[in-house]
Amino acid sequence: MRIADMNWMQLENYLKQDDRAVVPLGSTEQHAYLSLAVDNILAEKVAVDAAEPLGIPVFPPLNYGITPYFLAYPGSISLRLETYFKIIEDILTCLKGYGFKRILLVNGHGGNSPAGAFATEWTAQNPEMTVKLHNWWNAPKTLAKVKEIDPVASHASWMENFPWTRLEGLSLPQEKKPMVSFDKMSVLKPQGIRDYLKEGNFGGEFQKDDETMLGLWQVGVEETRAAMEGPW
Repeated sequence: MRIADMNWMQLENYLKQDDRAVVPLGSTEQHAYLSLAVDNILAEKVAVDAAEPLGIPVFPPLNYGITPYFLAYPGSISLRLETYFKIIEDILTCLKGYGFKRILLVNGHGGNSPAGAFATEWTAQNPEMTVKLHNWWNAPKTLAKVKEIDPVASHASWMENFPWTRLEGLSLPQEKKPMVSFDKMSVLKPQGIRDYLKEGNFGGEFQKDDETMLGLWQVGVEETRAAMEGPW
């Protein structure tokens, strides 16, 4: 359940019986023909869908992440590592102060992976706390489902094209884009990355049918729910 649908008194009552919380981590960045908020939309929705039957509160997503390589695409916002770590620290410290002890960070953006290392460092200094980072899109069962559907998939391709991330009135390319070279990308500056990627898809088809995507989504939700259940 989203805390946007709760008041503080209800949250206080929840803490009398459970100490788990979920914080989605997203990013505002280019996703080719899809919404600039894809990572925010998916991180929050998979967290909410997974948490609903468990009754665990889901906090609003952190809508900005670490994405310096996309800064040549208008609308992409990147936080400095120092800034990002301080925001994560403040969130965790506040949750600790209210009595939460088990926190799942449901991450929707690969560039946010340093949050996992920071959480490990923070919990070493706060041993009563447990913080887990769950990269929902490449968790084992979800990634296996992606590969089963189509092994050519990546950023801004079909695997992120759900009914709730696509935009109305746009015609997407029909061809399967060859996978880019990540070795080449790793040495390019932002404008070079834009010149290389063009529209922004890393590789693969731009869209699959809704039945396929909803099947993938169900796997992602169930695997995220399992991470909320434990082990802690």
